[in-house]
Amino acid sequence: MVIFNSILALLAGVGVFIVGMNMLSQSLQKVAGSGMKRLIGKITTNRFAGVGIGALVTGIIQSSAATTVMAIGFVNVGTMTLSQATSVIMGANIGTTVTGLLVSLSSFDVGIYASVLAFIGVMLQFIKNDKAKNIGGIICGLGLIFIGLDLMSGSFNNDEIKSFIQNIFSNIDFPLLLLLLGIIFTALMQSSSAMTGLVIIMVASNAMPFKSGLFVILGANIGTCITALIATIGTNINAKRTGFIHLLFNVIGVLIFTIIVWCFSDSIINILNTIFGNNYSIEIAVFHIVFNVTTTLLLLPFIKYLVKIAQFVIKDKKNDVSNVIKYIDNRLLMTPPIAFEQVKKEIINMAILSHENYKMAVEELFSQDDKNVGKINKHEDEIDYMNSEITKFLIKLSPLLNGQNEKILGSYFHVVNDIERIGDYAQNFSEFSIKMKNDNLKFSNVALNELKQMCDNVEEMYSIAIDILSNGKFEELDRLSKLEEMTDEYKEKFSAKHFERLSQENCSMELGAYYITIISQIERVGDHIVNIGFSTKNPTGDQK
Repeated sequence: MVIFNSILALLAGVGVFIVGMNMLSQSLQKVAGSGMKRLIGKITTNRFAGVGIGALVTGIIQSSAATTVMAIGFVNVGTMTLSQATSVIMGANIGTTVTGLLVSLSSFDVGIYASVLAFIGVMLQFIKNDKAKNIGGIICGLGLIFIGLDLMSGSFNNDEIKSFIQNIFSNIDFPLLLLLLGIIFTALMQSSSAMTGLVIIMVASNAMPFKSGLFVILGANIGTCITALIATIGTNINAKRTGFIHLLFNVIGVLIFTIIVWCFSDSIINILNTIFGNNYSIEIAVFHIVFNVTTTLLLLPFIKYLVKIAQFVIKDKKNDVSNVIKYIDNRLLMTPPIAFEQVKKEIINMAILSHENYKMAVEELFSQDDKNVGKINKHEDEIDYMNSEITKFLIKLSPLLNGQNEKILGSYFHVVNDIERIGDYAQNFSEFSIKMKNDNLKFSNVALNELKQMCDNVEEMYSIAIDILSNGKFEELDRLSKLEEMTDEYKEKFSAKHFERLSQENCSMELGAYYITIISQIERVGDHIVNIGFSTKNPTGDQK
């Protein structure tokens, strides 16, 4: 019965500790989270800066998982490269050791002060001011961490439970089993900090041998990767690679340190005991710091190789179109203003892709060499996918905005639809080219020259529309309208000339059918381009 009660107290302590850590981390993120996201988003190619920022952000918000998930989110929306994310994750692993140092303070008698902190924090929660509530959450979370540690420590005060735990670890003193234990329990708790706290308490109370604690701590560094791996579910290939690199980094470090500790455990323990005077709590925390700092220093020069391994293991899927999404991610919906800016970037990305497809399709019409057919079809699949994903994102974002932004968002539904239709016409042009080649049909030089005039006119229109969409150059709308009128005139003029050629039997009926269809569709492309420009100008969605 005593053992059962002690286990319940231990579980209660772990639960209180995790609640305290979550409250502390969430409150810190509310206070500093937006600034931390901007800081991470400004990572340069300097890997040392990446490590420093990753460590700083994690040290401030007290959650390596949150920093890693942020990095995965940035990779998923294309604002951070794999190499940049790797350096941030390395820094996050260093920053998380601050928690270990915090936990090691439990070796001092701080229980009464922790209770006071928790009480003050709870009282601040009743204040209506959001800033005061967040500060209260930080103070209360800190207090709960030490209360949880105190509960865990108290569960080992009984000699019976201590003997019971000691017997368990005497039977699983093999290093690899201890590593596995650390991995499993950390993965289940999804908190390396909680596992570190538990190990510190068990070692300090002599329930776990110090040597065993070192191996469990090493295993915890692998188990903590489960949060990042879960965060990669539903993300693109590069985001999944980021989660894999996080796991790979920790596995390599753990393998190196496992060999070192296994071979030189007595020397390592003696050095720590000599420096810190047998204060096991501090020694475990310091060992955790040494592991993460050393692993980072060892692997920092090899970031590009870690990236290559991730790319080799997680290959790009054939015909996978999901990678084309660069800027939007459902995680951004938590910050609607940022999501609003990102969805505009994604629409521009879609417009540029559709523009490229249009140019390749026109080239196919004139050359009939089929060299771009594969690319055109692939891009069309990507454009259709983007249409679907952006539309779904717009639907989710719409209720979160108000005022002018809400009206602009409404116009984006029209813009996305027009871009997708232009993509359809581009694929039509490619298919016409293939059919004409198979039927051994070619336009005359006169007809080709007419088509070129129309296509060049529409090409200029598309460049203007993208500029309006990207930079808000609404003064270009008059020019866009004039070019669209010119396209209409070309269609009328060239149709008349074509019927004249038919009447003079200078063109076959079969070839004529292609010509009329193509110039009609080019004119329709021009209409959609004008819609893009005027929808952007008129947020109500009214088109020209």
